[in-house]
Amino acid sequence: MSTLQLRQEKMVNGHGSGPQTRTERQRTQEGVVGLIRASLEAKEFAYCPYSKFRVGAALLAHDGKVFTGCNVENACYNLGICAERNAISKAVSEGYRDFKSIAIASDLSDQFISPCGGCRQFMREFGASWDVYLSKPDGTYVEMTVDELLPGSFGPEDLNMKKVHNIPNEF
Repeated sequence: MSTLQLRQEKMVNGHGSGPQTRTERQRTQEGVVGLIRASLEAKEFAYCPYSKFRVGAALLAHDGKVFTGCNVENACYNLGICAERNAISKAVSEGYRDFKSIAIASDLSDQFISPCGGCRQFMREFGASWDVYLSKPDGTYVEMTVDELLPGSFGPEDLNMKKVHNIPNEF
């Protein structure tokens, strides 16, 4: 069973989230539902005249501030921006660099929305252990971490690596 399937089995609608009191679990569940609701609302602003594939994202900072984003397409396809990168860029432009979670929504009803590879790497820039909620329009979701979405990833700390081997010049 894959990590996504296992997490999906345990986390759809927030069930199975570690040892918490009923009040803590309820508060966490309400927060996740609110974040997913914000991502669904952000999806409504998507500018996607070419793909017609609307995506919304809601990013939660540790101080409780929520930043939303939607996908914005461009006639020059590769200049478009995904909802996740839009929300993160908005937060960074306001001085935020540390995030608690992000919820992602689309119109897909037969599967949970999943971020593209570029967005996974963009999220990874700001840490590997924060939560990602992949949702459906009915509000059901799967909870994963950035690290689970992008295992063995390359991040800012990798740029500080010390030289491990000296390669001889005489090949």
